[in-house]
Amino acid sequence: MTGRNQTTISEFLLLGLPIKSEYQNLFYALFLAMYVTTVLGNLLIIVLICLDLHLHTPMYLFLSNLSFSDLCFSSVTMPKFLQNMQSQDLSIPYAGCLTQMYFFLFFADLEDFLLVTMAYDRYVAICCPLHYTTIMSPRLCLFLVVLPWILTTFHAMLHTLLMARLHFCDDNVIPHFFCDSSALLKLSCSDTRVNELVIFFVGGLIIVIPFLLIIMSYARIVSSILKVPSAKGICKAFSTCGSHLTVVSLFYGTIIGLYLCPSANHSTVKETVMSMMYTVVAPMLNPFIYSLRNRDMKGALRRVFCKKKNPISL
Repeated sequence: MTGRNQTTISEFLLLGLPIKSEYQNLFYALFLAMYVTTVLGNLLIIVLICLDLHLHTPMYLFLSNLSFSDLCFSSVTMPKFLQNMQSQDLSIPYAGCLTQMYFFLFFADLEDFLLVTMAYDRYVAICCPLHYTTIMSPRLCLFLVVLPWILTTFHAMLHTLLMARLHFCDDNVIPHFFCDSSALLKLSCSDTRVNELVIFFVGGLIIVIPFLLIIMSYARIVSSILKVPSAKGICKAFSTCGSHLTVVSLFYGTIIGLYLCPSANHSTVKETVMSMMYTVVAPMLNPFIYSLRNRDMKGALRRVFCKKKNPISL
């Protein structure tokens, strides 16, 4: 480390995806369409939940926060990625890189905690239906929404401050489409052991504990259903939890495969593509998963559009 040039770096270069020049415009149009779909889909869910009184319930309060998180999560990386593809300017300022890393961690953690909150809501709805309104009081719902925002703020700030204390030498090329913390650590010419320990322990807890809580919630749900087995009960539970389980599988499946089950065969390109799955694809698919499989959302969509087409005449 001491032998490396200690020149201070003012910017990084994001290599993005290794796309051949002849396919550059095609992939740009594809990623732009995916990002626009993500923005419009999640905005539609947020607007529907705000406008339709039938959706003013704890479940949809959490869903609106998840949609906002998905919208912001994708917006942290995609605009810069699309700009780099179009302009061929791969640079990002040092401060901009740390800012992107902070918000990336913030909204990734927020989605993580909101999925736990939604799993708990489904557990109460199925296992304690008679006490649902009592348990899921407005005060508890507010707490379950505010707490993830507070926890993610401190967690993202911790990693950002630890990264800001590091020095970077001549190598400023990030083989990724955003400022990934692990990629930045590889470029640093400082001692990164503290950062790696914090990522391993704190980051591991942020992923593992929520995932285990979700597993526990669904284990209790399955146990409750099996006590009184009926086709109607199973169908109701599946319709209630199916969308959430799909999103959980998509989100955690990619993250566990990428971070908790590292492989020596994982090339930089494979890791970048896998990162695309939970940063770009998952936020785009979530609105379709929750709307296409949810009768309440379909009903709200019809009611909102019917009001616009048939305004009440005085």
